[in-house]
Amino acid sequence: MEGSYFSTLTTILILIVFAIYINPCLATRPIPTKTNTQFIKTSCGNTTYPELCFSSLSSYANEIQTSPKSLASIALSVTLTTTRSTLSTIAKLSKSQGLTPGEAAATSDCMEVLNDSVEELQSSIGEMGNAGGKNFELQMNDIQTWVSTSLTDEDTCIDGFGGNAMNGNVKNTVRSHIVKVAEMTSNALALINSFAATQNLIK
Repeated sequence: MEGSYFSTLTTILILIVFAIYINPCLATRPIPTKTNTQFIKTSCGNTTYPELCFSSLSSYANEIQTSPKSLASIALSVTLTTTRSTLSTIAKLSKSQGLTPGEAAATSDCMEVLNDSVEELQSSIGEMGNAGGKNFELQMNDIQTWVSTSLTDEDTCIDGFGGNAMNGNVKNTVRSHIVKVAEMTSNALALINSFAATQNLIK
Protein backbone atom coordinates (compact mmCIF):
# COMPACT_ATOMS: atom_id res chain seq x y z
CA MET A 1 0.00 0.00 0.00
CA GLU A 2 2.76 2.43 1.03
CA GLY A 3 4.66 1.81 -2.21
CA SER A 4 1.49 2.39 -4.21
CA TYR A 5 0.88 5.67 -2.32
CA PHE A 6 4.35 7.01 -3.07
CA SER A 7 4.06 5.90 -6.71
CA THR A 8 0.81 7.82 -7.08
CA LEU A 9 2.28 10.86 -5.35
CA THR A 10 5.32 10.80 -7.65
CA THR A 11 3.07 10.62 -10.71
CA ILE A 12 1.02 13.62 -9.50
CA LEU A 13 4.16 15.67 -8.89
CA ILE A 14 5.48 14.85 -12.37
CA LEU A 15 2.18 15.94 -13.91
CA ILE A 16 2.24 19.22 -11.96
CA VAL A 17 5.80 19.97 -13.10
CA PHE A 18 4.88 19.11 -16.69
CA ALA A 19 1.83 21.40 -16.55
CA ILE A 20 3.94 24.27 -15.18
CA TYR A 21 6.47 23.77 -17.96
CA ILE A 22 4.03 23.43 -20.85
CA ASN A 23 1.70 26.34 -20.03
CA PRO A 24 4.28 29.06 -20.88
CA CYS A 25 5.08 27.18 -24.10
CA LEU A 26 1.44 27.23 -25.10
CA ALA A 27 1.21 30.87 -24.19
CA THR A 28 3.90 31.71 -26.75
CA ARG A 29 1.80 30.28 -29.56
CA PRO A 30 -0.76 32.94 -30.47
CA ILE A 31 -4.16 31.71 -31.52
CA PRO A 32 -5.67 33.47 -34.53
CA THR A 33 -8.23 35.99 -33.31
CA LYS A 34 -11.67 36.42 -34.83
CA THR A 35 -10.69 39.95 -35.82
CA ASN A 36 -7.69 38.76 -37.87
CA THR A 37 -9.65 35.94 -39.50
CA GLN A 38 -12.59 38.22 -40.26
CA PHE A 39 -10.24 40.77 -41.83
CA ILE A 40 -8.94 38.12 -44.23
CA LYS A 41 -12.45 36.90 -45.03
CA THR A 42 -13.73 40.42 -45.68
CA SER A 43 -10.69 41.28 -47.83
CA CYS A 44 -11.04 38.06 -49.80
CA GLY A 45 -14.66 38.99 -50.47
CA ASN A 46 -13.33 41.61 -52.88
CA THR A 47 -11.42 39.06 -54.95
CA THR A 48 -12.69 37.01 -57.90
CA TYR A 49 -12.20 33.71 -56.07
CA PRO A 50 -13.01 34.46 -52.43
CA GLU A 51 -13.22 30.88 -51.16
CA LEU A 52 -9.80 29.98 -52.56
CA CYS A 53 -8.45 33.27 -51.23
CA PHE A 54 -9.63 32.58 -47.70
CA SER A 55 -8.63 28.91 -47.64
CA SER A 56 -5.10 29.71 -48.85
CA LEU A 57 -4.52 32.64 -46.46
CA SER A 58 -6.51 32.00 -43.28
CA SER A 59 -3.74 29.87 -41.74
CA TYR A 60 -1.51 32.98 -41.84
CA ALA A 61 -3.92 35.07 -39.74
CA ASN A 62 -1.35 35.63 -36.97
CA GLU A 63 1.21 37.04 -39.40
CA ILE A 64 -1.32 39.07 -41.39
CA GLN A 65 -3.34 40.42 -38.43
CA THR A 66 -5.25 43.34 -40.01
CA SER A 67 -2.49 44.64 -42.29
CA PRO A 68 -3.43 45.07 -45.98
CA LYS A 69 0.28 45.08 -46.86
CA SER A 70 0.97 41.81 -45.02
CA LEU A 71 -2.11 40.27 -46.62
CA ALA A 72 -0.96 41.20 -50.12
CA SER A 73 2.63 40.12 -49.42
CA ILE A 74 1.65 36.72 -48.05
CA ALA A 75 -0.80 36.22 -50.92
CA LEU A 76 2.12 36.75 -53.30
CA SER A 77 4.35 34.35 -51.36
CA VAL A 78 1.69 31.62 -51.28
CA THR A 79 1.09 32.10 -55.00
CA LEU A 80 4.82 31.85 -55.71
CA THR A 81 5.07 28.60 -53.73
CA THR A 82 2.13 27.13 -55.65
CA THR A 83 3.57 28.29 -58.98
CA ARG A 84 6.92 26.63 -58.23
CA SER A 85 5.17 23.41 -57.24
CA THR A 86 3.13 23.48 -60.45
CA LEU A 87 6.26 24.10 -62.51
CA SER A 88 7.88 21.07 -60.89
CA THR A 89 4.81 18.93 -61.64
CA ILE A 90 4.76 19.97 -65.31
CA ALA A 91 8.52 19.41 -65.61
CA LYS A 92 8.05 15.81 -64.43
CA LEU A 93 5.08 15.43 -66.77
CA SER A 94 7.16 16.63 -69.72
CA LYS A 95 9.48 13.64 -69.22
CA SER A 96 6.63 11.14 -69.41
CA GLN A 97 6.68 8.50 -72.09
CA GLY A 98 4.09 8.61 -74.83
CA LEU A 99 3.49 12.35 -75.08
CA THR A 100 2.18 13.43 -78.45
CA PRO A 101 4.19 16.09 -80.31
CA GLY A 102 1.46 18.61 -79.47
CA GLU A 103 1.54 17.74 -75.77
CA ALA A 104 5.34 17.88 -75.67
CA ALA A 105 5.35 21.32 -77.31
CA ALA A 106 2.60 22.63 -75.04
CA THR A 107 4.29 21.44 -71.82
CA SER A 108 7.60 22.93 -72.97
CA ASP A 109 5.97 26.29 -73.70
CA CYS A 110 4.12 26.13 -70.40
CA MET A 111 7.34 25.54 -68.46
CA GLU A 112 8.93 28.53 -70.18
CA VAL A 113 6.12 30.95 -69.31
CA LEU A 114 5.87 29.58 -65.76
CA ASN A 115 9.56 30.27 -65.25
CA ASP A 116 8.82 33.85 -66.31
CA SER A 117 5.90 33.90 -63.89
CA VAL A 118 8.12 32.77 -61.01
CA GLU A 119 10.60 35.58 -61.74
CA GLU A 120 7.83 38.16 -61.91
CA LEU A 121 6.32 37.03 -58.62
CA GLN A 122 9.76 37.08 -56.98
CA SER A 123 10.30 40.64 -58.19
CA SER A 124 6.87 41.61 -56.85
CA ILE A 125 7.59 40.15 -53.41
CA GLY A 126 10.92 41.96 -53.22
CA GLU A 127 9.34 45.28 -54.17
CA MET A 128 6.47 44.80 -51.71
CA GLY A 129 9.02 44.54 -48.93
CA ASN A 130 10.33 47.99 -49.85
CA ALA A 131 7.00 49.61 -50.69
CA GLY A 132 6.51 52.98 -49.05
CA GLY A 133 7.67 56.57 -49.07
CA LYS A 134 7.70 58.99 -51.95
CA ASN A 135 8.19 56.24 -54.56
CA PHE A 136 5.15 54.25 -53.39
CA GLU A 137 3.02 54.81 -56.48
CA LEU A 138 5.87 53.87 -58.82
CA GLN A 139 6.61 50.77 -56.75
CA MET A 140 2.98 49.68 -56.79
CA ASN A 141 2.78 50.24 -60.55
CA ASP A 142 5.76 47.95 -61.00
CA ILE A 143 4.24 45.28 -58.74
CA GLN A 144 0.87 45.46 -60.47
CA THR A 145 2.56 45.18 -63.88
CA TRP A 146 4.63 42.15 -62.82
CA VAL A 147 1.67 40.32 -61.31
CA SER A 148 -0.54 41.13 -64.31
CA THR A 149 2.16 39.79 -66.63
CA SER A 150 2.44 36.68 -64.48
CA LEU A 151 -1.31 36.15 -64.88
CA THR A 152 -0.97 36.54 -68.64
CA ASP A 153 1.80 33.92 -68.65
CA GLU A 154 -0.46 31.47 -66.84
CA ASP A 155 -3.31 32.14 -69.26
CA THR A 156 -0.88 31.50 -72.13
CA CYS A 157 -0.08 28.10 -70.66
CA ILE A 158 -3.79 27.25 -70.36
CA ASP A 159 -4.41 28.37 -73.95
CA GLY A 160 -1.64 26.05 -75.13
CA PHE A 161 -3.75 23.09 -74.07
CA GLY A 162 -6.96 24.43 -75.58
CA GLY A 163 -8.99 22.98 -78.42
CA ASN A 164 -10.22 19.48 -79.11
CA ALA A 165 -6.90 18.32 -80.55
CA MET A 166 -5.53 17.76 -77.05
CA ASN A 167 -7.66 15.74 -74.71
CA GLY A 168 -6.75 13.32 -71.96
CA ASN A 169 -4.76 13.13 -68.75
CA VAL A 170 -1.92 15.48 -69.70
CA LYS A 171 -4.26 18.31 -70.63
CA ASN A 172 -6.46 17.76 -67.59
CA THR A 173 -3.53 17.57 -65.18
CA VAL A 174 -1.84 20.70 -66.49
CA ARG A 175 -5.04 22.71 -66.70
CA SER A 176 -6.14 21.79 -63.17
CA HIS A 177 -2.82 22.97 -61.73
CA ILE A 178 -2.53 26.09 -63.87
CA VAL A 179 -6.11 27.18 -63.30
CA LYS A 180 -5.49 27.16 -59.53
CA VAL A 181 -2.26 29.16 -59.94
CA ALA A 182 -4.03 31.67 -62.19
CA GLU A 183 -6.88 32.06 -59.70
CA MET A 184 -4.42 32.62 -56.84
CA THR A 185 -2.51 35.15 -58.92
CA SER A 186 -5.75 36.96 -59.73
CA ASN A 187 -6.61 37.08 -56.02
CA ALA A 188 -3.14 38.36 -55.12
CA LEU A 189 -3.48 41.13 -57.70
CA ALA A 190 -6.85 42.14 -56.26
CA LEU A 191 -5.36 42.32 -52.75
CA ILE A 192 -2.43 44.36 -54.06
CA ASN A 193 -4.84 46.77 -55.72
CA SER A 194 -6.79 47.07 -52.45
CA PHE A 195 -3.59 47.78 -50.52
CA ALA A 196 -2.56 50.45 -53.03
CA ALA A 197 -6.00 52.06 -52.85
CA THR A 198 -5.91 52.06 -49.04
CA GLN A 199 -2.55 53.81 -48.99
CA ASN A 200 -3.71 56.40 -51.50
CA LEU A 201 -6.71 57.20 -49.30
CA ILE A 202 -4.43 57.77 -46.31
CA LYS A 203 -2.44 60.44 -48.18
